[in-house]
Amino acid sequence: MPSFNPPLRTLMGPGPSDVHPRVLAAMGRPTLGHLDPMFVAMMDELKDLMRSAFRTKNRLTIPVSGPGSVGMETCFVNLVEPGDTVIVCQNGAFGGRMKENVERCGATAVMVMDDWGKRIDVNKVEEALKANPGAKALAFVHAETSTGVRADAEALCKLANEHGALTIVDAVTSLGGIPVEVDAWGIDAVYSGSQKCLSCTPGLSPVSFSARAEEVVRGRNTKVQSWFMDLNLVMAYWDSADGAPRAYHHTAPINSLYGLHESLVMLDEEGIEAAWARHAKNHQALRAGLEAMGLSLLVDEADRLPQLNAVVIPDGVDEALVRKTLLANYGLEIGAGLGALAGKVWRIGLMGTSSSANHVTLCLAALETTLVGMGAPITAGASAEAARAVLFN
Repeated sequence: MPSFNPPLRTLMGPGPSDVHPRVLAAMGRPTLGHLDPMFVAMMDELKDLMRSAFRTKNRLTIPVSGPGSVGMETCFVNLVEPGDTVIVCQNGAFGGRMKENVERCGATAVMVMDDWGKRIDVNKVEEALKANPGAKALAFVHAETSTGVRADAEALCKLANEHGALTIVDAVTSLGGIPVEVDAWGIDAVYSGSQKCLSCTPGLSPVSFSARAEEVVRGRNTKVQSWFMDLNLVMAYWDSADGAPRAYHHTAPINSLYGLHESLVMLDEEGIEAAWARHAKNHQALRAGLEAMGLSLLVDEADRLPQLNAVVIPDGVDEALVRKTLLANYGLEIGAGLGALAGKVWRIGLMGTSSSANHVTLCLAALETTLVGMGAPITAGASAEAARAVLFN
């Protein structure tokens, strides 16, 4: 059996994004033991870098050993107990996963539903909180990867705080791409993923818990249902009380953590506000090029994510064949629609390293050429100039 040598792709789907060569190089460095003093020092640096990215001073800020879905479960299983009530917002696929987590914790999920492609209605959330006094938490997706919609996280967190509820926030696609202000907005528990706007490999989930959330974790009436994700145990590995030695919990993914450290160093070097601006500019260039072709975006302009663009598929176009052709002819990956949007949109990611002028221009040229070749009803020859007008002016 020969070694596996993957082809070189340009990743512009909903994730993962392209991994920067610096991150790949970091992951190839010598493996240390998970309790080696040098590795423990790197762990402390990593926590500080994560705090900077999340814009928080939370002590309990760590990367969970697993993808964003494990970060999600970590938040729910530590904060939610049997008999609790949690208000869950759903306007796409990932709000539904939050509901599953609540119910698997033995709690009741009160759903606030909005159409796929539309922003979470803050007024509906307020009504749900009023109708369910004593609700333990409000859970919502900040950047809905299935639709490209941004939630008004600041307003939702303010509402939850006014009603005495914790907030559990999915920032898997938002961290590093748009503002995530954990302290300023009063987020209690937030989770993200390494493979989106941070451009590391999949398999790690940065999480952060407020002091209030920490108290809830420590004051539970029942054991956390997951041993592996029990923060009362995990924190003995990621933090030391009064200089005590770190306690073994699990063998951390050493080299993957090197990669996350490097990706956060790069984010720190760029400056997080500059990273937000880069994602916004590249989104505007992509949008200009798509519109010049005659294509449109699903989400209202005020609610769009710059890093995840839901593009409406023209009538009569075989969307799966377009994606297959882009991959075969250009090594370019874009994503299909999920759930209610399956067959209706393409999802084009501009995340992390994949958010660049080169990615925008390649995507537009490849998509235009492919659609023209299929006889699609688009305007040819205008997309490149429209994008250049945004990128270089």
